Amino acid sequence: MKPEPIRYFNRRTGTVENEAIYGEGWLRWAYENPMGRFTTWLVARRWVMSAYFGWRMNRVHSARKILPFIATYDLDVDEFAKSPYRFRTFNEFFTRALKPEARPISAPGNERIAVFPADGRHLAFANVDEADGFYVKGATFSLADLLQDADLTATFAGGAMLISRLCPTDYHRFHFPVAGVPDAGRLINGWLYSVSPVALRINVQRLVQNKRRITLLRDTAFGTVAMIEVGATNVGSIVETYVEDRRVEKGESKGMFKFGGSCVITLFQKRRIRIDADILAQSCRYIETYTRMGDRLGEAV
Repeated sequence: MKPEPIRYFNRRTGTVENEAIYGEGWLRWAYENPMGRFTTWLVARRWVMSAYFGWRMNRVHSARKILPFIATYDLDVDEFAKSPYRFRTFNEFFTRALKPEARPISAPGNERIAVFPADGRHLAFANVDEADGFYVKGATFSLADLLQDADLTATFAGGAMLISRLCPTDYHRFHFPVAGVPDAGRLINGWLYSVSPVALRINVQRLVQNKRRITLLRDTAFGTVAMIEVGATNVGSIVETYVEDRRVEKGESKGMFKFGGSCVITLFQKRRIRIDADILAQSCRYIETYTRMGDRLGEAV
């Protein structure tokens, strides 16, 4: 049987497209084959495997993978802040900065407009408690499991949620979706399962089983906003680059993921944001929308 493709709606072109899956053969074996699932449970979800892979991507010889990767996935080198020939390792290339003009921020002077925090494929829900499924119908997780904190769960009950999934081929820095004052954040240790829909369609609970870091953004036009960076298989680490308790502007850099696909979950309090209708419409059909960091997400209510 031919594997089911991962389809998403490209907001920039207005078309439905098939995702080019990095390491597709291994990924489908690991999550769709019984022996692969056992191996994943035994080995692939564990920190040591991802740490080893991250170490390999930090070695000088890994730089040989850069140009073939760019060619295979047709990356736009004109967006890069520096020449691809100047990266010393694959991880340095993977966490590359872009030219500021490559990711313009929607309505930069208007703090009531929120933007997407990362490049990638996104699902959005106006009320997370009423969603009947994320990647497939009936596949949901609870805020309590995600946040592991009773007070935070109450704070965001009935609120809006954005799941931003980054593929290995995406720009892997993440940014603040609104202006505000971020706290120091806290880490919840966990496994490192894949966050590809190949894995999440089978068990979406992996998003709340994986290692993740929660940052609260206060003093915003949207009340309190939570950003949760979720680690995944072969993600060497989540690196935060912001300064805690210092006001940040919308679109300002927050941090980066080292090698691997990963995910950012953004939570808004109940009735504090009106997410754009086109994003919600696709999400209700369990279809992700591809768009980029800095593009408009919605506005404050």
